[in-house]
Amino acid sequence: MTPQRVTLITLGVANLDTSRSFYAALGWTATQAQEGVVFYQMNGLVLALFGADDLAKDQGRAGATLGTGAMTLAQNFTDTAAVDAAYALALSAGATALKAPEAVFWGGYSGYYADPDGHVWEVAHNPFWPLDADGSLTLP
Repeated sequence: MTPQRVTLITLGVANLDTSRSFYAALGWTATQAQEGVVFYQMNGLVLALFGADDLAKDQGRAGATLGTGAMTLAQNFTDTAAVDAAYALALSAGATALKAPEAVFWGGYSGYYADPDGHVWEVAHNPFWPLDADGSLTLP
């Protein structure tokens, strides 16, 4: 088994219905849901939304306050127009603007927003990293 991999990313959320509505407004479709958790199938991995209190309990840290913002989830796009469209869609769905998309020092184009729970997303175009037809990324 390959040790360098991620199969599931779980975000702790304050209100599962609010978060599920936010991601639905971005065009995401839940693949599975059960009491207190919802799963989204992505390219080779799954994103889960899980109530933050229940997530802390599941981690063996009942009552812990889980933080956000110390990591960034990113979506790369094929061009700057797609980045702008994704950023605008997120804001219209209720995201908090952190940094509007702009040309960046490394030669690409990116911006940042936070979802309703403060989880930070980057939307970017990296001209040095071509995307596969399904949007997946394999480093050149």
